[in-house]
Parts: sequence; structure tokens; C-alpha cells
Amino acid sequence: MSDEILLAIDQGTSSSRAMAFTLQGQTLGLEQQSFEQIYPAPGWVEHDAEVIWATVLSTTRQLLRRMEAERRHVAAIGITNQRETTILWDRRTGAPLFNAIVWQDRRTADRCRELEKADGVAELALKTGLRLDPYFSATKIAWILDHVPGARAAADAGRVAFGTVDTFLMWRLSGGRLHLTDATNASRTALYDIRRGCWDASLCELFDVPLACLPEVRDCAGEFGSTDPDVLGATLPIRGVAGDQHAALIGQACFAPGDVKSTYGTGAFLVLNTGDQVVASKNRLLSTIAYRLNGRVTYALEGSILSAGAAIQWLRDGLGLISNAADVESLAASVPDAGGVYLVPAFTGLGAPYWDAEARGALLGLNRASSRGHIARAALDSVVYQTYDLLDAMEADGLRPIHLNVDGGMAQNDLFMQRLADILQLSILRPVITESTAFGAACLAGLGAGTFGSLDDISALARADRSFQPAAEQNVRLAEIAGWRAAVSRARTPTV
Repeated sequence: MSDEILLAIDQGTSSSRAMAFTLQGQTLGLEQQSFEQIYPAPGWVEHDAEVIWATVLSTTRQLLRRMEAERRHVAAIGITNQRETTILWDRRTGAPLFNAIVWQDRRTADRCRELEKADGVAELALKTGLRLDPYFSATKIAWILDHVPGARAAADAGRVAFGTVDTFLMWRLSGGRLHLTDATNASRTALYDIRRGCWDASLCELFDVPLACLPEVRDCAGEFGSTDPDVLGATLPIRGVAGDQHAALIGQACFAPGDVKSTYGTGAFLVLNTGDQVVASKNRLLSTIAYRLNGRVTYALEGSILSAGAAIQWLRDGLGLISNAADVESLAASVPDAGGVYLVPAFTGLGAPYWDAEARGALLGLNRASSRGHIARAALDSVVYQTYDLLDAMEADGLRPIHLNVDGGMAQNDLFMQRLADILQLSILRPVITESTAFGAACLAGLGAGTFGSLDDISALARADRSFQPAAEQNVRLAEIAGWRAAVSRARTPTV
């Protein structure tokens, strides 16, 4: 067996991980560190960028030491990351100007409303496939420039660099030599024209973001430079980069138009491959770049759920109902159903298809018989119902998949998987490697390094673990969906 491995750096919303894979797709090792979420105000979410870097460096070094002890050789590194999260740093020192503003953060909602009537905003959806929303990076960049003393002047003088997390990591890994991103991460900033494949000067002007602070955009697989030997102890090639949802699409081998996957992490993201066509949704979904390989772009339609695993984290950290996230399955299984309880986890607003930045969470339908189990069940169901909303919107756009590929931490929960099958009325397919995001980053690194010759080589590695089939009674299912819709209507802001 070859001693070569592919190393994936998977920097997520709640933890940083390093994973090693053989060229045959076998998982060899995993190192993971969680880190603190910072909530300075309602609807605001931040990370300490130095903590992000420290956890990435620590997990990667630990895994490299393990692989070295096993006489394994790193063929290439792939990087995948939480998207839209925004970091600005000083080009001379590498020091962040401010905490990373996380993709969930809603602090720029007022600014988005101000921009609704601005000249050029009508072109935003056509150029980027996105909506005018605090979710995306552009208004976050401007907020930091306008709220950190001296930041705007420094940016205008070319001394400030912007990056999504992938860019910041490559800068640090290379000792400050690389200021790069890939097409998928660029497509989530609201500054990148997904049809022309370039930063858009008029959008930069609209959002008041200097072009000079933006990174160079490259394919998802290819030459991204190498690590500085002082950082990881060796010069290792970086050959694959993609945002987490795009990497998961690769890891699930969703390469044909119509293939769809849903990843369940802190948030949840349903992504459907639309091939070489940009599909403009009429139901408030997003058009985005699925991946770009050899200069050729494959597009996707996406629905974004802001709180999926975040709802389970709230049960653990906010309410103390469980000690570990994995405990939610047994607690939820202690009751036959949610007992009429609905959780709308709009902790930082609602994503697609509602796009309500001001909505806030609601726990409805409680009575004296309601228990911890009912609340746990309602938390799991909230993710199921939000997935239903996304598929319902896709179907209204004329796209109805025949099955759903799933991955992420929540995909290990059999009760949740069966609920998905019942409410969606679809076959749910769980892969052997549920860490599809990290695996996809490794696959991109393999493509970029020439270890894999084509996407067919990646498809050959994809294996199903189990399928879940619909079994719910139709009248019960429809009543539950109606109850969810009523709950959402009570959590939303009246003006949206």
C-alpha cells in the first residue's frame, strides 16, 4: 500500500480539524479542537482569528507527527472552510484588524436595508447569484473598515488584506507569501461576478470595498503554493481549496446536473448541481459556483439554513438538557413525537427561503406534559422542516431530486435521518465517509497534485453506508408541516 496521504484542513464554525486520507479514500487520522463562539450583541457572532489559526496549526501539527511516525508522506494539502466569515489583516504584520465576523452574523442588516434603493443593487443577483443580505462578506468588510480606527485609510493605501478563512490560513501557512482564494469562496462575498469569473469593480464601489484588498482567485484544484517550513516543519504543497459546502459536494461525488447533497453542521446547506447553467431561482434560493476545475465552472442552486447543529448546541450549552451533542438522539427517542412542540431556531435570523434577518427564535406549543424529550425532538425536527422548506422551494423552481445525499455530524443520528425521509418523502443516502467536507478537500488536493486524473477517480471512491426510506403516514406528515409553517409565521418579523 502506498505511503502517500492527502491531508485536509477543515476549518469550521465550531471547531478546526485536520484529517488524513489514503489515496483509496480510507480515513487514517483525525485531530480536532473546538473553540469559543463570541456573541457581543444579539444577532452578532464573532471568532478570534488568532484562535482559529492556533487551532488549525495545533491540529495539523499533531496529525503530521502521527503520520510521520507511521512513515506516511503528504502528497498534497487541501483546505476547506466556513464560508462568508470575514477577516481583515495588516499586510505588514499579519495581525487581524478585528475579530472574524462569522457568516451567521446579522449586524449589517440595517446597512443592507439602506442599500436596497442604491444604484447598482439590482445587478447584484444577476452578477453574483446572491441576495442583499448580511450573510455575505461584502457588508462585513465595510463594517470593519468603518469601525476600526484607521482601517479605511490603511485599506485605501493598500496595507490591508481581506480574506475568507481559507485565504487567511494560506497567508499564515505560507509565512505571508500567499494572498489567494478559490472561485467558490469568492462567489460567496457578493463582490464576484460568477459568470465573468472576476471581482466586479461596480459591486466593490457599491459596498465601499477597495479592490486592492481582495485576493487572487484560482481554480479549486491546482497550484496554491506551499507551506513555509518554519510553520509546519516542511514545505508541503497546497493543491486544493473550496468552501465547505462545495467541498462536501465533491466529497459526495455530486458531479452530474441534478445531484444534490445536504450537509448538517452548525448550519445546514442543500446544494444541487446545475451543470454549466446558472439557474436563477424564483423562490429565494441562491445561485452559486459549485466548483471550478481547469478553468471550467460548474454551477449550483443552494439553500442555506443558519441554525442546524447550532440548535443542538443550544440544548447543550444554553439549556443544559444534554451533556454532549450526540446525546440528543437518545433523549429525542424517549418520546414518540414532539408532542405539538415546535422550535424555530432563528437565533441569528432565518436563512433561505425566508431571508429574515430580524426573526428570532421561538419555542411554541408547550404544555404541562412537555418534557426535555419533546424539546429535543422539536430541535431535531426543526432541521428536518427547514430542509423541507428548501426542497419545496427547489421543486417550485422546477427541480425535484429523486434522493438526497447527506453528510456532516448530524448525519450519524439515525432518528434524524428517518425523520428526514418521512417529511421529505425521499430516499436519504448516507455515505460511508460522513466527513464529506474534509474528504472533498482531500480529493481536490489529489486532483490538483495529479494523484487523481479526473472526477471519475473520485466517484470510484464514493460508497453508500445506508439508505433511509419514507414510512410516515401522509396525514400526520402534512399536519406536522402545517404546524411548522404556523410556528415560523409567529417567529418572523411582521415587515418581512
